[in-house]
Amino acid sequence: MEENKNFTVSVYTENNIGILNRISAIFLKRHINIESMTVSKSEIEHVHRFTFVVEVPETLIRKVVGQLEKQIEVIRAFYHTEDEIIYHETALFKIASTHLYDEKIQDKLKFRRAHIIAITERYFVIEASGLKEDINRMYEKLKPFGLLQFVRSGRIAITRPKMAISELLAEIN
Repeated sequence: MEENKNFTVSVYTENNIGILNRISAIFLKRHINIESMTVSKSEIEHVHRFTFVVEVPETLIRKVVGQLEKQIEVIRAFYHTEDEIIYHETALFKIASTHLYDEKIQDKLKFRRAHIIAITERYFVIEASGLKEDINRMYEKLKPFGLLQFVRSGRIAITRPKMAISELLAEIN
């Protein structure tokens, strides 16, 4: 049996109502759990980019990408392994203000991409960004201080090799 791997799937689409539902239905039909998802404008005017992270065998992700490209609004879809992309996630940690001057918390902030972005009388908020593992380590370090809230973004990613989507779209037209 083929081994599951993490894949980042990039789907370039027209910005139409209901496209998210149709795309996610493709994953649902194949019983694939979406680990994270983000949507944003792309480098091309009027084209949006969906970024999904899934853990599946490569043969399955090939089939899914093929199905995605059959959707009318989907312009192109790609899948990438972890070593083919540069990615980040962002997280927010809300902690009671009583810990604000705790030296242990200050040591945790030495994490290279963490800083305080808000302070009130009752709480403060730390923002951290990095790889999934970096965010997980930060979470484990801050958990003993009684996290009031925690949220993390989906993955945002770009490819290491050149992936000139604009040129690919020109070929299609």
